[in-house]
Amino acid sequence: MPLAIVVAQIVAVVVPGYFAPGTPVQFMGMVWGPMIGLGLLSIWWLFLSRAPWSVKAWIVLVFAMGIIAANLLVHPTIPFMLLVYGLPAATTTFVVAYFLTRGTSWRLRSVVMTAGILGAWGFWTLFRLDGADGTLSAQMSLRWSPTAEQIFLEQLAQEPSPSTEAPEATVPPLALQPGDWPGFRGPQRDSVVTGTVIETDWKKSPPQERWRRPLGPGWSSFALVDGHLFTQEQRGDQEVVTCYDAASGKPIWIHENDYRFTETVSGAGPRATPTFHDGRLFTFGAGGILNALDPATGKEIWSRNVAEDTGAKVPEWGFSSSPEVVNDAVIVYVGGKTGKGIAAYDRTTGEPLWTAEAGEHAYGSPQRTDLGGVDQVLALTDAGVTSVDPVSGTEIWNYDWPSAPYSRVVQPLLVGEQQVLLGTGYGMGSRLINVARSGDEWTASEEWTSRNLKPYFNDTVVYGDALYGFDGNIFTCVDLKTGDRAWKRGRYGNGQVLLLEDQGLLLVLSEKGEVVLLEATPEKHRELAKFKAIDGKTWNHPVVAHGTLYVRNGEEAAAFALPVKTTEVPADPEPAPES
Repeated sequence: MPLAIVVAQIVAVVVPGYFAPGTPVQFMGMVWGPMIGLGLLSIWWLFLSRAPWSVKAWIVLVFAMGIIAANLLVHPTIPFMLLVYGLPAATTTFVVAYFLTRGTSWRLRSVVMTAGILGAWGFWTLFRLDGADGTLSAQMSLRWSPTAEQIFLEQLAQEPSPSTEAPEATVPPLALQPGDWPGFRGPQRDSVVTGTVIETDWKKSPPQERWRRPLGPGWSSFALVDGHLFTQEQRGDQEVVTCYDAASGKPIWIHENDYRFTETVSGAGPRATPTFHDGRLFTFGAGGILNALDPATGKEIWSRNVAEDTGAKVPEWGFSSSPEVVNDAVIVYVGGKTGKGIAAYDRTTGEPLWTAEAGEHAYGSPQRTDLGGVDQVLALTDAGVTSVDPVSGTEIWNYDWPSAPYSRVVQPLLVGEQQVLLGTGYGMGSRLINVARSGDEWTASEEWTSRNLKPYFNDTVVYGDALYGFDGNIFTCVDLKTGDRAWKRGRYGNGQVLLLEDQGLLLVLSEKGEVVLLEATPEKHRELAKFKAIDGKTWNHPVVAHGTLYVRNGEEAAAFALPVKTTEVPADPEPAPES
């Protein structure tokens, strides 16, 4: 019986991560598996084992002392891991010691069991939690080893700081160029790349690395405008907006705010991607600081603390909304319980324009779209999806699809002219809704709901009549008309995807930093090429602009020239001989 209990504990913690990653099933197994196992083991030990009562009482006391001491001595990031991993380890060593010492005196058995229990608890005092991957598998290091951020900051101290002291008159303003990538997921926030045609045989014509450099932690992606790359990073107690030369990766300027955001699972750093619009750069930090910057110099034009303006608390995973700019309004998602879930500011002055109610929490971004010929902004939240007028903030329509207590992260996706796709992780799935207008009245109704695609923080793309994205941590193709699965294959972890629309290709950046090229076809999973781009947990969205692939994570960034396909022009035929 005790052996079966400890095996069941281990199975409850480990197995759901393979079959139901990122779902309530996995979380419940990780939390309740060890606790229920401890309860059952306690019943066996106290009432069914043959140990003397003095030994039973002693082992219970040792367990309690071990738990208390471990919680006091472990690294601050470890306590939750004591429940998930430490408790099964302690119960397992106890049971193994119990059986290995059969036939010896209870005095010796008590000593061995005590050593095993305390050793199992003490083992966790040696480690630090560096976060978890998309399946909630812990990433740990020795607690005294330097973190990636500490190593980065030491390297940074040896480099000359980028100067932003040049007079503005000497720095030409930046302007959006054809083929630029002005913000989160590209010009339309849909991860679609146009105007780029590449070779697909990467063994013959592989992508060529242009540069590589370390970065501070953060899950921001890149914006690329006029040869400048913009992103956000954490550097110690400074939350920074950084600008790099797109061709060389060399730093151009930094803008600092005194704020540090970190949490145990994802780690430190800002989440949102900068947005370029009409000569200005807008950034939103994890603590709620909204900046308008001169993109050429990094000089601050205006700054607002959105959390203070709206009364919202910093969410569990930090403010994550990439600013959306519509006409004169800079719009971000805030959430909270004050009824000010969406906030808009004047892009010129930074003065508040309006707020609108839209759920209580979400980690996606406002999505500008045109439905029924009406310009509107969508927000996918724990309550469902809300559409507001970008000028006034007045609600146009909403659709209820509650996900509480779980959060939504991905963008609402416009399909055709009047359908919107909503995605949710945690086992809920995707839903396609029809949005119709009759005069001033709007209605939204369900077309289909499918659990074949359950995107957590991994956005999807549409090509033809198929939808491509991550069902948990496995890449999947779904029929856009029915929600039926076409195929599910490709274990790329919790990665991100771009659509190279001109060729019908999918470029996937895996959770481990591998770039994979797929054919966008519902027929079957066809992997055309792949290569390793960067190391470490990679959740950031990739960028393709001007034939170059830009990737980053919480430790490094790199740029690769893609093998651009050239069309050979046939030579003029030889003139026919005169007869």
